[in-house]
Order: sequence, then structure tokens, then C-alpha cells
Amino acid sequence: MALSLTFDDGRDSQVLNGLALLDSFGVKVTFYRLPEAVGEQLEGWEQAVASGHEIGNHTVGHPCTGNFSWTRYDGVVLEDYDLERMRAELIDANDQLEAALGVRPTSFAYPCGQTFVGRGANTKSYVPLVAELFHTGRRWLDETTNAPMHFDPAQVMSMRIDGEEFTSIQRRIERTKRRGNWLVLAGHEIRDNTGRRGGTRMQMLRELLTYAADPVSGVWIAPVTRVATFIQKHRSRVETQ
Repeated sequence: MALSLTFDDGRDSQVLNGLALLDSFGVKVTFYRLPEAVGEQLEGWEQAVASGHEIGNHTVGHPCTGNFSWTRYDGVVLEDYDLERMRAELIDANDQLEAALGVRPTSFAYPCGQTFVGRGANTKSYVPLVAELFHTGRRWLDETTNAPMHFDPAQVMSMRIDGEEFTSIQRRIERTKRRGNWLVLAGHEIRDNTGRRGGTRMQMLRELLTYAADPVSGVWIAPVTRVATFIQKHRSRVETQ
């Protein structure tokens, strides 16, 4: 089975705590970055790019529903967006990330996993926009994994890794393996072993990477775009037979 590890927002801990651990196992992941924080750890993010990790787009301002109080404070309320504003911000984020890191993202992660703009009769999905601008779009907090013959590259399903123990992640992997599916895990901070819900614990991540490194596990870890491209090529061959 395929497994992709993804981390959102571009938190400092991802390069300060996670990068050396990931690189020690030769594992490449997808980091969905907000452009504004690149400069604070620029050297670390440059190293992430040089090591072969994927840099994805996570918008400029991280817009989510106004039902979250912080989105109202920041003025990034999805209900107040339209498709033109979203298009402009997605392109702006790509431009900023390319200018800072020399790579133009081809993968996107929906902030809060929400895929709409507007409200009521004026609500619009921006999934088609993501499909136009990116190779893949990753969702958040889904209940299932990605079936190779059915998944939509613009709506890649993902499950939480933050706060989880390795035993629960291993069970997910085994279920995914039996189905022949692709599991995408999504997190934020990469923390020490304090066990806080808000982050992925380094000890758990080390256990996961050690498990996946054993060929007996049957797990292939790769960034989102690489796995999606592999599946789509295979699917095309099957469909033309």
C-alpha cells in the first residue's frame, strides 16, 4: 500500500524537529506551506527542498468558515469569498513560494478541509478551481482512504496523524493494505514527546518510520503528487486495456 505523510501551515517545528528525523530514514513528505512564515526558517525550508520533500500550497491567509472565531478576526471567512478572490490568492501563494524556495507547488491542501466559498444559494465549490491549478488537492479529517480506481486527485482523502499513537496508525495501515488503497496522514506541529493533542509526537513518528522501513511491512511512503501520479498512470493503463 501507499502512504503519504503531510504537514500543514509550515510550522517551525516541522523543519526544526521533523526534518532530520525524516531525512535519517530517507522518507520524503509533503509540506503544505503558508508563504508568510518561510523567512523565519528559510534555511530549513531550503534544506527541505534540497532533500526532495514536496512543498505544497495552503493559500495565503488560510481561509475557513466564519464559525471559527479566529477567521473572523483575521478577515479570512470563506462565506465572504468568491471564486475570483480564491483564484487570486491561490496564484499569489504559488508565486510567493516559488520566489522564496524556487519551486512552484503542484499540490494544494484545503484549509480546514473546507472546499466552498460563499453562502446559501451563492455557495460555490472551489474544487474545480483546484483541479485547474494543481495536480492534487488534499482534504482533511476524512473517514476513508483513497481507492486507486475511484479517488479524485482534486479531493484526496486524508486522516489525522496529530495526537495519535503508533498502534492506531498501524491499524489504519493494515486496513488500508487489505483494501489495496492509499492512506494520506495529515498533521501540523512535530513535537517532542509531551503527548499534546495539537501535534505529531516525534517518538510516534519514529516508530512509524521504523515500521515502514522494514520491507516486510509492504508500505511505500512517498509525497502526495508522486503517489497520485503513479496511481493515475496505472489507472490509465487499466482503462485502456
